[in-house]
Amino acid sequence: MPTYIYAITGAGHPLPLNGLHGVGDPPSALRTLHTERLAAVVSDAPAGLRAKRRDVMAHQNVLEALMASGATLPMRFGLVGPGDDEVTAALDREADAYRERLTELDGRVEYNLKAGRDEEDLLREIMTESDEIRQLNERTRAQGGHEDRVALGERVANEVAARHRREAEDIAARLADAAARSSHAEPAPQQFLNLSFLVSRAATEDFVAAVRREAERRGDAYSFTLTGPLPPYSFV
Repeated sequence: MPTYIYAITGAGHPLPLNGLHGVGDPPSALRTLHTERLAAVVSDAPAGLRAKRRDVMAHQNVLEALMASGATLPMRFGLVGPGDDEVTAALDREADAYRERLTELDGRVEYNLKAGRDEEDLLREIMTESDEIRQLNERTRAQGGHEDRVALGERVANEVAARHRREAEDIAARLADAAARSSHAEPAPQQFLNLSFLVSRAATEDFVAAVRREAERRGDAYSFTLTGPLPPYSFV
């Protein structure tokens, strides 16, 4: 039977699983797989599993219980292995890499920061600062030529992308000292930044304050959404 995998820990990690259950309906029983250096919390994988709230919360509850007791490699919801023997073999085969990652994650959590900017505010800035685009816009409005309209659209789109890229790089650089590592992901269409940070538990207040200062510095035209602390999925 396929094996659903919740997390990987060190072999000596406490496994406080009493009162918890796994995914599925009815809920599956949790169990552990052990090697000399590692342990994995698993259960049977139910057929046709989907990300229903009940199952997502069951997965999350297991992770929170394990993380409260020390370094844990959290698996994303829905990760399934062929069976217990194959999962145990993978723990043995990748033991060095898993132990190294556990050391890195010990005492740290993840925060995710998403940022966007008001489109009209950005376009006003581009028109003010780019003589070429401003002149092309004026000519297009006066003459309405098709080629000019196409050229204007392309140049504005390129400038928007370039400024978004620079702003994302600038924010990442300004917050770099407040985190151990960062990991970029593709932002949503209305955003220019989707960045996860690995932060020491002891430094979470300082990190949140640093994000708040950055949001205040940029002003009301920007929207910052900070989520966390989270299991460090982006750094497993």
